[in-house]
Amino acid sequence: MRYLKIVCCLLLSVFAIQTRAQTPDSVYSYETYIHHGDTLRYRMMTPLHLNHHKKYPLIIFLHGVGERGSDNKAQLKHGGKWLANDSLREAFPAYVIFPQLPVPETWAPMKVTYDSIAKKYNFDFPIDGQPTKPTALLKSLLDSLYATGKIDTKRVYLGGLSLGGMGTFYMITNYPEMFAAAFPICGGGNVHTAGKFAHKVPVWIFHGGADPIVPVTASRDYVEQLKSLGAEYKYTEYEGVKHDSWENVFVQPGLLEWLFSHKQR
Repeated sequence: MRYLKIVCCLLLSVFAIQTRAQTPDSVYSYETYIHHGDTLRYRMMTPLHLNHHKKYPLIIFLHGVGERGSDNKAQLKHGGKWLANDSLREAFPAYVIFPQLPVPETWAPMKVTYDSIAKKYNFDFPIDGQPTKPTALLKSLLDSLYATGKIDTKRVYLGGLSLGGMGTFYMITNYPEMFAAAFPICGGGNVHTAGKFAHKVPVWIFHGGADPIVPVTASRDYVEQLKSLGAEYKYTEYEGVKHDSWENVFVQPGLLEWLFSHKQR
């Protein structure tokens, strides 16, 4: 009986260790990229059962405004646990990176104003806006990762929520040759530039129908523009959902299957 108790205690201890090991903070390594004196902090997860002789897809996820900082941790708050799920890692082996914006930076050049009468935010995206410093660093980081020979550069996927959704639209617009598919969540951008990625990067756009922060029209306008261009796209609008539509996206059936079905043309 005593032996059985000892075995049970050991099994429970092992289970506890394995459970802790699956927390996002332990699965993602702490990384820092420095280029010309500027620093971009990011977290990185390697493929499950990593084979050093293989190339793997890469997923980049861009966080929202609330996760900006310098702790190199907050950016995992939304999406980190989702992509660290062992069953997903088994089915879709890939490198995953979560870069972090410092305050008060943004992923895309923009001007934000607040209409106190209509009680809504307005976002203006210049048609020829230059990349922000963090976005330029992210582009440089991706170039360096591609050069390692570890990344399947034909299968690089980009997504992000809110501010990160805006960054997703900006990056696929300005660097369409880098991405095989993208999934912007409650984001927005300058729809008049959609032609730059329309026939190069398929997108699955998500938005909450009752979003009080980023108007749902920001995504609907992209949909209309992409439709007129004959582009490949999908659109999912969650009726009655507010700004936190990413919670719905993280349980959206078929998203990763859709992403991984695409290779850069």
